[in-house]
Amino acid sequence: MEAVQAHMQRHRPELLVRCAYLELTTPDLADAVQSLVGEGARHVTVVPMFLGTGKHAREDLPLLVQALRAAHPEVRFEVQGAIGEDPRMTALMAEIAGSD
Repeated sequence: MEAVQAHMQRHRPELLVRCAYLELTTPDLADAVQSLVGEGARHVTVVPMFLGTGKHAREDLPLLVQALRAAHPEVRFEVQGAIGEDPRMTALMAEIAGSD
């Protein structure tokens, strides 16, 4: 995930980008959002870096985002689908898997 963040910061420097984790390491989503809001963000897009829509994406993440909306009513939150379910990611994984 940090490599994705670094890539975005190099190629889209106008975007504020933070990694966040749901368990086992830091920062958690609330801390990452606080950092973004502290830098002036008023729109936060959460991109779940999961290969599929499992328990975290289906149950845990909506509750966390609901709490963030209550804590930061001035911020517009958008939650994308699990990145692994994006057809572009599926095509890329298939291309990588089929390469020599």
